[in-house]
Amino acid sequence: MPNQWINAISVMAIVATSTPSVCWADIVPAALFTDHMVIQRDTQAPVWGSADVGEKVTVTGSWGESAATTADTSGKWMVKLKTPEAGGPHTLTLKGNNTIEINDVLSGEVWFCSGQSNMDFEMKRLAKVSAKRTAPEHLPTANYIKNEMETARDNNLRQFTVEKIKSPQIPLNTLKGSWVDSSPQNNPGFSGTAYFFARELRKELNVPIGLIKCAVGGTRIELWMPAEAYEADQEMTAYFQKNSKLVSALFNGMVHPVMPYAIRGTIWYQGESNTKYNTLQYGLHFSAMISAWRNLWGQGEFPFYFVQLTNYQGREQASYDPSEMEPVEYDGWPSVCDQQRRTLRVKNTGMTVSSDIGEAHDVHAHNKIDVGKRLALWALKHDYQKPVPVCSGPLYKTHKIVGNQVIIHFDHAGSGLMTGAKTGMEATQETQAPLTYFQICGADRQWKWAQAEITGKDSVTVSHPEVPNPTVVRYAWSTNAKAANLYNKEGLPASIFTTEAEISAAPEADSLKKQTEAQR
Repeated sequence: MPNQWINAISVMAIVATSTPSVCWADIVPAALFTDHMVIQRDTQAPVWGSADVGEKVTVTGSWGESAATTADTSGKWMVKLKTPEAGGPHTLTLKGNNTIEINDVLSGEVWFCSGQSNMDFEMKRLAKVSAKRTAPEHLPTANYIKNEMETARDNNLRQFTVEKIKSPQIPLNTLKGSWVDSSPQNNPGFSGTAYFFARELRKELNVPIGLIKCAVGGTRIELWMPAEAYEADQEMTAYFQKNSKLVSALFNGMVHPVMPYAIRGTIWYQGESNTKYNTLQYGLHFSAMISAWRNLWGQGEFPFYFVQLTNYQGREQASYDPSEMEPVEYDGWPSVCDQQRRTLRVKNTGMTVSSDIGEAHDVHAHNKIDVGKRLALWALKHDYQKPVPVCSGPLYKTHKIVGNQVIIHFDHAGSGLMTGAKTGMEATQETQAPLTYFQICGADRQWKWAQAEITGKDSVTVSHPEVPNPTVVRYAWSTNAKAANLYNKEGLPASIFTTEAEISAAPEADSLKKQTEAQR
């Protein structure tokens, strides 16, 4: 057979098998619209898919609402369907030249759960321990997760896992995945962070909760940023043009296909992979990503709650006593943490501080129970108007230099500041220990371990006898500031911070900036 015939037959076979949704008359809904789905309650929810060009499509909910449209010239269609109050199960019926019934549909609260490994890690991985990496004090947490995984059952808590796909150049419109409920059979595949977040919402709201897990371990934020995010300034545009095969690849392949599925908000856990890559640009890129996601999703400034990196350091740096260490002049890990804190300037964002529940030898700390609880505090207080007294640990607000002292004021001080200690999943205990891990310097940038004292409901006074003219104070500035002990009386830890206006402007940043530019 001539080669050109073989090629022609091959092309026809590819066309016949790759484009059924456009060529055939059957309507096909997007993959998120399938049995056991959770739809966002009390809203106008987009429902979309493919059909024959010009085909009329009607979508009807068993709760009595209906919407109709016609497939466009590319075979795509979308309607907005009014959704009911929380409850179910319902049926969603799609009718064109064929009819599709989507059964066991729940109406409730839907959260998009994204980031890298600490969001991606399933309960089955968190339930395991390593003799080399897991300290004895973390074994109860792992055992707790194992028991939860093997026994919990909740048909009203469901997860859709987006298949891991990269698309460096083109935003995709299709994805693969399925909805499953919480059960001993399915729990091992649930994101630990997302599961314990959802469990808290279930307790407090008593409505169905749907999680869309969209996470990939070991990924930098640049992969999650859409091309539109790089239009913020000339430097970001130039970076995108130079690295177009590395930016946007996960956004295009995994996030874009989910849009514009109706959600309540997003929870995010990422940043570890940027502690040695584009570190000084992390805050700029993170803020730009949030804004771009919101713009492209078309649902306004939906809540975006994220987890600040937890304490972690390798086996070779096991000392936790500040008195035994020289203050580090600059470090990528605390820099990313501080830029995460500064991202709170973006409207309708919230940050969970997790510094006190890390593990020195495992970047994937087991205690996702408290991570989930702390994320849920933000949602319960701001999105569901629950009487939560405080949703965050103390956050640096302002400072004032008075002689040789620096007076720091905090937001989210709750009913007052205290020194505290936390072990595993146990509640934080107030202590009478002195404050630790505050550092102070003058114009010479010679850092000293400072004397710090709680001097008001929301204030701490910092000084050092060898720094008569202080300029900067910082707190918990380390990869693993385990000895840091500032909390509010509600038991939530204070965030790492520096009083400098922007860390990228600091003199010691020059060397790291050169390193970052070299990595580009």
